[in-house]
Amino acid sequence: MILWKNYHLAQSISDALYALANASGPARLVAGGTDLLLELQQGRHPPMHTLVDVSEVPEMATIEICQDRLYIGAAVPLTQIVASPLVKENAAALVEAAGLIGGPQVRNTATLGGNVAHALPAGDGTIALLALDAQAEIADASGRRLLPLAGLFLGPGRSALSPRAEVLVGFHLPLRSPHEGSAFRRIMRPQGVAIAILNLAAWIQRHGDVIGEARLAVGPSGPTPRRSREAENVLRGKPLCPDTIEQTAQALLTEASFRTSPHRATAEYRKRMAGVLLSEVLSAAWERSAA
Repeated sequence: MILWKNYHLAQSISDALYALANASGPARLVAGGTDLLLELQQGRHPPMHTLVDVSEVPEMATIEICQDRLYIGAAVPLTQIVASPLVKENAAALVEAAGLIGGPQVRNTATLGGNVAHALPAGDGTIALLALDAQAEIADASGRRLLPLAGLFLGPGRSALSPRAEVLVGFHLPLRSPHEGSAFRRIMRPQGVAIAILNLAAWIQRHGDVIGEARLAVGPSGPTPRRSREAENVLRGKPLCPDTIEQTAQALLTEASFRTSPHRATAEYRKRMAGVLLSEVLSAAWERSAA
């Protein structure tokens, strides 16, 4: 069975856009290809005419400080994200999330852009990026634009990106300032089901003995990855103590829409464990915000 006809190794963003637009049949971007190629092999995705590989596009394969932001290219392998001193310093939650995706061999190939573009409500990289207030850089024939990460998703597995006309170039994250910290935790089945039962990321800014600002993201809490805004509101201006965590957990449960999955967990189990993960990530983020 022929899974694709043409394989194009792009050398630039414009090269990739041209190859996508001019393919004479179905075309898709690939970098690590750990999701798409498996789906093609297992017959869960129709054969493609053209695969456009962007793993060698320089600006998509770099991690750097750019205009007072941390920039991570969409084609950077997860292993490089975990090892990067820049990411460790500025985005601890993303290091923790990237280090839990797949196994070591998968992380050597899989990319952050692929994790996000797959548009899963509990994508580990996506949940961490939401809490870190990341913006996505998108390229099309008219130029470049930045988009808040939440704007990339239409529904479970449905990306807002046009597969034949747009390229997810990379992600821009705020640099860490003093007294800020982030963390990520998840629960998953050990029997080979790769998608998390529940994951949660937090970013907080400490003002003395209280939380000044906070961002929380939990998945899967609805059809698309999203922040928990009401829970964030509860945290602001409060000390991190058991009462604050309990109030925040109640707000998170009111806002989230957990469902039962026959392959992963019941909604009730997710509700029970949400408070546990919340306590763990807030405690870790609070500790990291001390410096």
